[in-house]
Amino acid sequence: MALQPVLINGEWRQSKSDGSFQAVNPTEKQKMPQEFPVSSLEEVEEALQAGYEAAAALRSMPVGKIADFLEQYASNIDARTDELVEIAFQETALPREPRLRSGELPRTTNQLRQAAAAVRDRSWCLATIDTGVNIRSKYGPLNGPVAVFGPNNFPYAFNSAAGGDFAAAIAAGNPVIAKANTSHPVTTRIFAEAAFEAVQRAGLPRAMVQLLYRIKADVGLKFVSHPLIGATGFTGSRWAGLQLKEAADKGGKPIYLEMSSINPVYVLPGAIEERGDAIAQEFFASCTLGAGQFCTNPGLTVVLAGDSSEQFLARAASLFGSARPGTLLGRRAPQDLAAAVEVLKKNGAEVVVGGEIAEGPGYAFQNTILRVSGDMFIENPHALQTEAFGAVSLMVFARDVEQMKAVTRNFEGNLTGCIYSDTRGSDDALYAQIEPELRPKVGRLLNDKMPTGVAVTPAMNHGGPYPATGHPGFTAVGIPASLLRFGALYSYDNVRQDRLPPELRDQNPTGQMWRLIDRVWTQKDVDSQARAGAH
Repeated sequence: MALQPVLINGEWRQSKSDGSFQAVNPTEKQKMPQEFPVSSLEEVEEALQAGYEAAAALRSMPVGKIADFLEQYASNIDARTDELVEIAFQETALPREPRLRSGELPRTTNQLRQAAAAVRDRSWCLATIDTGVNIRSKYGPLNGPVAVFGPNNFPYAFNSAAGGDFAAAIAAGNPVIAKANTSHPVTTRIFAEAAFEAVQRAGLPRAMVQLLYRIKADVGLKFVSHPLIGATGFTGSRWAGLQLKEAADKGGKPIYLEMSSINPVYVLPGAIEERGDAIAQEFFASCTLGAGQFCTNPGLTVVLAGDSSEQFLARAASLFGSARPGTLLGRRAPQDLAAAVEVLKKNGAEVVVGGEIAEGPGYAFQNTILRVSGDMFIENPHALQTEAFGAVSLMVFARDVEQMKAVTRNFEGNLTGCIYSDTRGSDDALYAQIEPELRPKVGRLLNDKMPTGVAVTPAMNHGGPYPATGHPGFTAVGIPASLLRFGALYSYDNVRQDRLPPELRDQNPTGQMWRLIDRVWTQKDVDSQARAGAH
């Protein structure tokens, strides 16, 4: 069987492979027909060299070409919707509707179009001008390509050749080397085909977008630490992410990681009394959405011990137990979930419902709730925060408010944290004690809604303290903020007007771009008289 080609320096070519693999249809537990290469270190270095040269060429090109590319690429994806939906369904078992066609694919093209708008607006680069000393600065592209490692659970919106990291890196002016997730290589190949067509139409460097399908672990470590790499964006397991981070750090290269999160949800007593059944339904829907394979899945719930909390647990357990388990993304997923549940049980948690690998034609694990006392959680906080990447959640019963606060203090960093409270105000005093403990532990704090939705909006933070991510100051979703991960800060001291980037000249290059001029955000041009007076 012939191996599928890789995209290197503008050419779809046979790989200099170091092995091969096939994706698996998780619904049927059968290998897909196409065979894909495992790229060698030599091939990775060829892609890096081409990407480095493309980065240099980009610096002299109008930024409008990048916006043209992103818009054309979004249109190319729209034109291949049917093909993308069908193959992603086969590779991931995610529902065609509404998940793939009506949900995730429009979100993906929306991200690309938002990135294009940010490129045209240019405000993302935070142009800063101090006329008194004639020093000016802005964010610009890195000096090399960005490697993007995509996850298995979002074949579109976080795809290495189309998703949020890709859009942000491109919009910041960098070429991208996409390392496909091996769960959906055909989906990623289709994206790369559509992207390369848009590259050609926009007149960008041939190596603006390159595609590799798989690399061995040792090659990955050399990839992210290579002298020619600009930065890396990674979404995946904590185990893999930390290995890559160690290598990148040793090489002095930026890497932005999204790794692990249990996303604690607090259901306060007044909320249970007011609308406990409705919250249990929301909890069930959030935990089981996509078979629980969301990085924002509510993997831990905190309640105060008491009869109403026991009733809440019983209602949630009934919903979990009566629902058919969803199909998981890959053959290792059921065993990984079983192992995670076993860790929780060994450290004091008790299974309320589920807890076993589900029998059937596809890969599945029973919808599962476990419970544990606040005392036991505080005694074993690390083990009881083991991430179970599926429809599995641990409910912690705190004996009083002080123990609820102590449980919170033992949390690792998370992407999200949520507090459900009584709308009539009976939980306000308790909320005021819990929120200050929870706020520094999470990137996004929610009230009265489950965390699984991640809106593509400028105010979104899809990040958080370690181990949710590798750095709490950045987000993987939310344009323009997400672009800053893949930018370098350039300062110009007493540089002549005609030698400055357009964004830093006296005249506003778009008339709409926001710039910080003498400590005031404005869309106006630099006042030449004021500048002359300052000297």
